[in-house]
Amino acid sequence: MNLARSDKMEKLTTSIFTELANRKQEAIKKGIDVIDLSVGSPDMPPASFVVDALVKHVKDTTNYGYTLRGISEFHDAVCYFYKNRYGVELEADTEVLQLMGSQDGLAHLATALINPGDYVLVPDPGYPIYEASVTLAGGTIHPMPLLAENQFLPKLDEIPLEIVNKTKMMMLSYPGNPVTALADRTFFEEVVQFAKRHNILIVHDFAYSELIFDNHPQISFMSVPGAKEVAIEFNSLSKTFNMAGCRIGYVVGNAQAINILAALKSHIDYGIFYPIQKAAIAALTSDFSVLSEQVKEYETRRNALISGLAKSGWNVQKSAATMFIWAKIPEGWTSRQFAFELIENTGVVVVPGDAFGSRGEGYVRIALVQPPERLEQAAGRIHSFLQNEQQMVNISFNV
Repeated sequence: MNLARSDKMEKLTTSIFTELANRKQEAIKKGIDVIDLSVGSPDMPPASFVVDALVKHVKDTTNYGYTLRGISEFHDAVCYFYKNRYGVELEADTEVLQLMGSQDGLAHLATALINPGDYVLVPDPGYPIYEASVTLAGGTIHPMPLLAENQFLPKLDEIPLEIVNKTKMMMLSYPGNPVTALADRTFFEEVVQFAKRHNILIVHDFAYSELIFDNHPQISFMSVPGAKEVAIEFNSLSKTFNMAGCRIGYVVGNAQAINILAALKSHIDYGIFYPIQKAAIAALTSDFSVLSEQVKEYETRRNALISGLAKSGWNVQKSAATMFIWAKIPEGWTSRQFAFELIENTGVVVVPGDAFGSRGEGYVRIALVQPPERLEQAAGRIHSFLQNEQQMVNISFNV
């Protein structure tokens, strides 16, 4: 049989994570001790009360049928979480939709809303599913550059009017991935007004809502006046509650957009395993003390890695949020050259920035998914590597 990929599939690039995994395996075969700081999969376990809830309901053999959708308790729990954490009131029946992780919803949203000829504004660099979902839906992408000199915020007034007039959606993510920036309320207010003027749906990816450092405020896009008229916001229990493998998340906000996505999802899956929903409810309605402890742990990890890298002259900007560091690499390499050299010579795996868009060239993303002592070890290996390279060639550390 001679099968060919569809034309839509031909437009998708090979995942950089596949290539990194292959190079990682090659390093392991050579006997290299690999420190994988690539994929943002939490290494910490869920809270014990979350595990207890899961175990309790797994043991009940009546819970193994289709759930078809989010149970009412889950929707109520999301409303409770949003009110207590972000001061946002939600209508459980119309403004909340359960998803198999936020990526599930992001992957299907464009199929539900975008037609050929519709434009979507996508951050560059940005999380790969934004672009992939639009491509598969047949839409047209217009990249919004996220630049350090603009605090990694898109300049809305620089988007050509002829593009804006054909735009149906705008993707945003703050705290961001891979760019670990935060947006303030003033910027969100500007986005709401922009969306109202041009009839654009704002899609805000808020997956790192609870991993915000140094006492910066947590700002849900839904807390901005008028946001529900023009926006939806995706969130997840993967990073917040270390439930990545459970695949459970949700989207909140504009009831019309949520209803359209729900209609598509009804043709695709039959709901999330009931015990997982009950575990998620336990997490969302807890006293949230585990969230404060988790933030402190990630801050410790961030500081350990950044201080370790600074010893080699690689002064990396301190992330304000997320489980990542977005690091401008020393001059003398491309992002991929630098990332691949690190694997081969140190066993440390990071993601080249150009995997997230052309504006990511010159950066790497480093995940804080190892204990502080392991991150210090990674920094030590990178220090030795950079010192050796500096002795061989003239490398600039003016980053």
